[in-house]
Amino acid sequence: MQENKKKQILLVGNPNVGKSTVFNTLCNKKQKTGNYAGVTVASHSGNYTYKNEEVEVIDLPGSYSVYPSSEDEAIFSKYLIDEQKNYAGVVYILEALSLKRGLLLFQQIQDLGIPMILIVNQIDQAERRGITIDIQKFSEALGIKIIQTNAKEQIGIDEVRDAVYNNEFVKTNTLSFETPNEHRDFIQKLAAHKGFDNEYKAWMSLSLGTDLGRISSVMEQLNESDTKSLVPKRLQVQETVRRYQNVDKILADVISKKAQFKELLTEKLDKVLVHKFWGYVVFLVILLVIFQSVFFLAEYPMSWIEESFSWLAAFTSEHLPEGPVNSLISNGIVPGIGGIVVFAPQIGILLYFLYLLEDSGYMARVVFLMDRLLRPFGLNGKSIVPLVSGTACAIPAVISTRNIENVKERLLTILVTPFMTCSARLPVYSIIIGLIISEGTFLGIKYKALVLMGMYLLGFLVALFSAAILKRFIKSKGKTYLVMDLPAYKKPLFGYDFKMVLGKVWDFITGAGKIIFIVSIIIWFLSYFGPSQKADQFVATDVHLDHSYLAKMGKGIEPVIAPLGYDWKMGVGILTSFVAREVFVGTMSTLYSLEDDAPEVKVIDKMRRDVKPNGEKVFSFATGISVLLFYAFAMQCVSTLAVVYRETKSWKWTGFQVVMMTGLAYFVSMIVYQILK
Repeated sequence: MQENKKKQILLVGNPNVGKSTVFNTLCNKKQKTGNYAGVTVASHSGNYTYKNEEVEVIDLPGSYSVYPSSEDEAIFSKYLIDEQKNYAGVVYILEALSLKRGLLLFQQIQDLGIPMILIVNQIDQAERRGITIDIQKFSEALGIKIIQTNAKEQIGIDEVRDAVYNNEFVKTNTLSFETPNEHRDFIQKLAAHKGFDNEYKAWMSLSLGTDLGRISSVMEQLNESDTKSLVPKRLQVQETVRRYQNVDKILADVISKKAQFKELLTEKLDKVLVHKFWGYVVFLVILLVIFQSVFFLAEYPMSWIEESFSWLAAFTSEHLPEGPVNSLISNGIVPGIGGIVVFAPQIGILLYFLYLLEDSGYMARVVFLMDRLLRPFGLNGKSIVPLVSGTACAIPAVISTRNIENVKERLLTILVTPFMTCSARLPVYSIIIGLIISEGTFLGIKYKALVLMGMYLLGFLVALFSAAILKRFIKSKGKTYLVMDLPAYKKPLFGYDFKMVLGKVWDFITGAGKIIFIVSIIIWFLSYFGPSQKADQFVATDVHLDHSYLAKMGKGIEPVIAPLGYDWKMGVGILTSFVAREVFVGTMSTLYSLEDDAPEVKVIDKMRRDVKPNGEKVFSFATGISVLLFYAFAMQCVSTLAVVYRETKSWKWTGFQVVMMTGLAYFVSMIVYQILK
């Protein structure tokens, strides 16, 4: 390492060993952690300063082996090998309850000659199960210093910082893997030919059968031969068997187990939570509680926010000089931004519950539970990770499909994940449900909560139905199996998760707010000006909304959207929401504020009393259901499209997704409106 250069270290380990928690604790970061594989699908970096030394920590995706079987593992392998000159060493994390599984990757990295520090995390969990680990013997057997940690309680973290500061990274010269006799001569010649300093590097280059860490797009993987890697796979299996035999010998001397007569809480809960019938019942009940809370707990903060923005709009209207600036701010920007900010409490409550479920270990059970449900539809249990993540945002959800090894299942998951109800749809659903659903209850559960839950379930069912159809055209020759460890249940970090939610909600407000700010200005401009009725003027200012350029544009597309029950204002909202779904609500807030000179009246009340020229309510029950279904199915997000293309590198599949989803949204909404009107 050069002087005055920031020291760089890598955090490495299997999925679900507390790696991201160690990263957050070391760097005081707010990266989201979860209790299932696939949360970290790209490298993350953070910094900390210890004894005046600045250290950069790279948190790599979890992996079980240096041989990548999925794209997130390819990211890990590529960085580990290609960037050796840039980092001081690897901090390797073992989980006390899964030492055998974790030692496979540890020994592979060790045999590559990469300096390491070893952490054994969550020893308290092992002790609760009567498992005792002789750390001294373990350290001697592996030839490396071991630091014991409990990252969530910040135990052992200073020892890790101290070991990094003192450069206690150990590089082992003795190989733990012995090349099989039948391959030894060839491996020795290959090592000499390529200039490798040990035989394992030559063995690994042969076992890969391709460039290490090569990250190919979905389309490239689809075009590769299914039999291309048969010989390398045999060598990898041969290595894995031999390594586990060696690991068994090591662990036999360092682990002792006491007889457990008392069934632990995790085992008791799993009898119900992963039961083939009751597991689904419990999951639905949990969802119902979440959606009830979304409406019940958010009611008061939403009312305060709405009243605050109504007061701000009235204040600016009263105190700013009359003219276009007054109109722009009080009737355009303030109502538009307020129309989005008001839904922040609902989004925050939903995300908080999801974070608690992940943090507790329950989400891993959902993955396991859903595997048997998703199989008939061409997906596997790992598909539930992006599908569940899609309830927050489809963008990271699509990226998280990199954790799916089977490329056909990965492509299917990418294509159907946008059907899941994301947080951007929540403002649309919330305002429409508020318009058309009464305040009544069923068995103590609000009708609105039941309808909202129904919309989430509808998105999930449509995703499954679409996958079932698409799998007939995207056929997979191989069969995959879900192999995963179910982590012990843990007490969620309530305060930390709350901070995470605040950050995510602020990101939503600022991200959507920027778009709404621009859209509000454009909408105000088009609504403030219109064609002049005077012969000596081309443009009139401060015109009535119905006589503006915006109205003319909206009425131009009205014949296309009229069969769905929409008027021209809703058409404008749908067009602007192609940027992002939540923009629909901001657009409607701006339009109804421009049309009505009473800023103190809530936007939802203005929408509720709006009527068409024939006297029919604009937001009737039929129209409301039509809007809900349109946004349930339509691809109304440019950013998601960009990510889909980036992950697939295929205009064909990206275009197909747009046409499929938007076409389905249009025809379903039209049919339902025509039936219900």
